[in-house]
Amino acid sequence: MALLRQVYAALLRRSSAFALTVVLGAVVFERAFDQGADAIFEHLNEGKLWKHIKHKYEEK
Repeated sequence: MALLRQVYAALLRRSSAFALTVVLGAVVFERAFDQGADAIFEHLNEGKLWKHIKHKYEEK
């Protein structure tokens, strides 16, 4: 319970701190979700994407 009180006092007590917490949380979540989705997409399409097969078609 002490941890929850500290979180409340630091991040949720004032409206400005709450708004900042929500915005920063959304930015961090969006970044993590985007990178995770890209990693899954690349894993599922391994060997089919241009960056995986371009060495076959580029001339030196």
